[in-house]
Amino acid sequence: MTGSSNRASDPRRRAFLRDAALFCVAAGAGPLALTGCGGDGRTHLATADDVWQVIDALRASATVKIEGAWNPVQVFTHLAQSIEFSMSGYPESKGALFQSTVGSAAFAVFAWRGRMHHDLGEPIPGAPALPTAGDWRPALERFAASFKAFLEWQGPLRPHFAYGALSRDEYLLAHVMHLDNHLDQFRPRPAA
Repeated sequence: MTGSSNRASDPRRRAFLRDAALFCVAAGAGPLALTGCGGDGRTHLATADDVWQVIDALRASATVKIEGAWNPVQVFTHLAQSIEFSMSGYPESKGALFQSTVGSAAFAVFAWRGRMHHDLGEPIPGAPALPTAGDWRPALERFAASFKAFLEWQGPLRPHFAYGALSRDEYLLAHVMHLDNHLDQFRPRPAA
C-alpha cells in the first residue's frame, strides 16, 4: 500500500499523467487538418506567409486587445522565446521518455489537425520571466525578428522541450501553429 501512495504523490508521475491526459484530449478532438479550417469555421494559419500577414496586420494596429492571463507584451515575448530556443536550445526539457512518447505523439496529432492547443498562460519551462508591463510594439518586433532569424537559420535546430527533435519543416509548422493558438486570445483576431 505504501508503494502506491508513494507513486500517487510523485510529482514527476503526476506531471506525466497530466500531460498524457492533455494529449488524449487533443487527440480526441478529431480531424480538422488539411484545409487549415478548424471546427470553429475560421481559417487557421498554415504558412510562413500567413505569419507575416498577421505581423503586418498587428504592426498596422493602434491597439491590441487580448483576453486571458497574459498581456500582449507577454504573449509576443513568449512567442519570440519559443522561436529563439528552437535555435539556441530550451533551458529545460520534459525528458527523453516524454519527448519520444507523449510529446512526439502530441505533435503528430497537432500536425495532422493543422492546429495546436496548449495552456495559453503557461511559460516555457526555465525561460526568463515574461515582462509584466510595457509597450507591446517592441515585443512584437522581437517576435518578428526571431521568426525572420528562424527562416534564415542555417545551423542545427535544438530539440523542442516537449516534442523532441523536429525537422526544419516540422519546427516551422510548430511555430505557425503556436502563433495561431495564441491568436485565439486576440479581440478581434488578426486575419492572415
